[in-house]
Amino acid sequence: MSVAKKQIPPVRLAQLNTGQVAAADLSECLAVDFAVSMQATVPDLPATATGELQAAAATGITARMTLAARLLRQHGVDMETLRGHPSDTVRGWACYLVAVEKDAALPAKLERMRPLADDPHFGVREWAWLALRQNIIAAPLLAMEHLLPWTAAPSANLRRFACEALRPRGVWSAHIALFKEEPRHALPLLEALAMDPSRYVQDSVANWLNDAGKTRPDFVRELVARWAKTHTGDASAYIRKRALRNLT
Repeated sequence: MSVAKKQIPPVRLAQLNTGQVAAADLSECLAVDFAVSMQATVPDLPATATGELQAAAATGITARMTLAARLLRQHGVDMETLRGHPSDTVRGWACYLVAVEKDAALPAKLERMRPLADDPHFGVREWAWLALRQNIIAAPLLAMEHLLPWTAAPSANLRRFACEALRPRGVWSAHIALFKEEPRHALPLLEALAMDPSRYVQDSVANWLNDAGKTRPDFVRELVARWAKTHTGDASAYIRKRALRNLT
């Protein structure tokens, strides 16, 4: 049993595993037993499916999310049947069900993901962009073209998704080589969010630039210097300071 699971009271852990409640923090997200949760969510699923999840219990969380979606897809479970579930883990599986749709192009997947990207739970919003990461890596400019309108969305969750999904690097995700080496390609996105009023979005923009600074510190320094002259206000000042946190 992991340290995270040991710290969660048994009754609370049982509620998480059976999908009765949403996780309150990352530790609870990571503590969910996928096999138990899958059995509670889709009791008609063959035992072989939950067996596969049990066998994969020690693998990385994103690998298990992908496996869960593949098993659900194989047995005819649709994203729409999971989207309103009280469990953030189950709604996360809905995100990955969108990602594994073989016949859907990236623009269609982004539109299908939109309500999940705007989910009230922080965990589901992370799964939304992580689920599509490989699709985005395969076509980053196409992804940016279709995500640019999201930067004008009323919801800060959607504006943040547009930025987070296109970050050059990620803790749990593969890198986008184009934006690591030539971050200028993402300037339309960055400019659109340079003075965003939401701290949630500001942090994402700053993290985007912090990522880029690991391979192209010259680009980040030049952009921040230009923004200091052209982008006034507290939002831009906050972004600029955090963007440079590992370069000063």
